[in-house]
Amino acid sequence: MRVTRTNIAGVDEVGRGPLAGAVVAAAVILNPDDPIEGLADSKKLSARRRELIAVEIKSRALSWCIARAECEEIDQINILQASLMAMQRAVNGLKIAADRALIDGNRCPQLACPAQAIVKGDSQIPEISAASILAKVYRDQEMVEMDKIYPGYGLAQHKGYPTKQHLAALQALGPSPIHRRSFGPVKKLLENRSLINT
Repeated sequence: MRVTRTNIAGVDEVGRGPLAGAVVAAAVILNPDDPIEGLADSKKLSARRRELIAVEIKSRALSWCIARAECEEIDQINILQASLMAMQRAVNGLKIAADRALIDGNRCPQLACPAQAIVKGDSQIPEISAASILAKVYRDQEMVEMDKIYPGYGLAQHKGYPTKQHLAALQALGPSPIHRRSFGPVKKLLENRSLINT
């Protein structure tokens, strides 16, 4: 008798709070016969440790997918809906269909399979931890690349989050093409500049 294995996808997103860049989600189906040591909430791991574990996840998981919602989409539909869209895209992009999805947080995207939201799931569920790590490593690396394209904002350091350095640079340089126009500090700056120019 053949035992049917349930493919559980862990899903998490990174980048709701930044003023710049895409929101990135990952979905991961781990191999229960090949457990990965050191999985944890990505925020509790050093950048180097995250990068090393991300390589292991990509080589040893049964399936994984990284997806995103761009800053233009965030501005059109709001950050919550864009985060859910990115998570939906990640699950839909898995090469192995998930039988069930475990989502970090308190909201589930619309999926073809049953889904359960788990608050702080990234520190409790290995599949969600793995998704958290992949999304974080991918987005951090992208922001380092964006720093080369849009220098002066410090994107490589703060990854788009509203630090004092970032807010000061935004004031001095104005928003770049990857800044989220609907987010308070960027929106206010654009409104003020519009008033000055009228």
